[in-house]
Amino acid sequence: MELLLLAIEAAIQAGEAILKVYDTDFSVEHKSDRSPLTLADRESHRILVDRLETTGLPILSEEGRHLPYEERKAWNTFWLLDPLDGTKEFVKRNGEFTVNIALVTDGKPVMGVIYVPVVDSLYFGTTESGAYKITAAAFTLRPPSLYVGNTLLQMPEVFSSAKRLPFPSSSQKRFTVVGSRSHSTPEVKKIVRELKQKHGDVELISAGSSLKICMVAEGRAQLYPRTGPTMEWDTAAGQAIAEAAGAEMVVFDTGEPMRYNKVNLLNPWFVVKSG
Repeated sequence: MELLLLAIEAAIQAGEAILKVYDTDFSVEHKSDRSPLTLADRESHRILVDRLETTGLPILSEEGRHLPYEERKAWNTFWLLDPLDGTKEFVKRNGEFTVNIALVTDGKPVMGVIYVPVVDSLYFGTTESGAYKITAAAFTLRPPSLYVGNTLLQMPEVFSSAKRLPFPSSSQKRFTVVGSRSHSTPEVKKIVRELKQKHGDVELISAGSSLKICMVAEGRAQLYPRTGPTMEWDTAAGQAIAEAAGAEMVVFDTGEPMRYNKVNLLNPWFVVKSG
């Protein structure tokens, strides 16, 4: 559990650095794939790497150096990071961006931490302990409050502030699908039409970044189909949390589990389903 505590602290620290940039008149660059890049991406990456490299585990980050598969294939356990997931939402200033940290073992995310800086919400989950959400996370767990001297506090102090996912279902029976805020596709619209024929009343809501996976983990949505490009760092933390909450995240057309540290870091289309 020390790795989880370290990841939680790193995510909150990175989120606080992101907000400092968010409150300025920041500039926007563009990478070779035309995706946006800001100082917030770089600052978050620097903080996460500084904290997590102390574990001695390899790190694969969206904003870091992407080693060839011949070097990565020997990694049994490694950190997979998206320092600022939803940079487009950050640039739009709609608040729907996150810090994503996953621990991957044998191609499977076994631990995930997602921090939402603007609303100060923290999601985390492991295969052993389940999935949880903490509101007012920085206020409750603000670094270096996770430490007493050089000794990590115990997980009960984190769990005491957390609520188990998924949340108890409400009386509302409407089937809810969550889709991408910035990447809507005809395939998702077709899925919604088909679900309306089956369920009658279907609600389609939009969100940015890994928040869509978190909504399924919470039980606020029953389905998140993604029929567009994503990278491994976009989804690994969310998958760990969703699966720890009893949901499943599988390849769209085969139903096979999503795998990580592939030769090509591009994800296949996928779907997240509530349990």
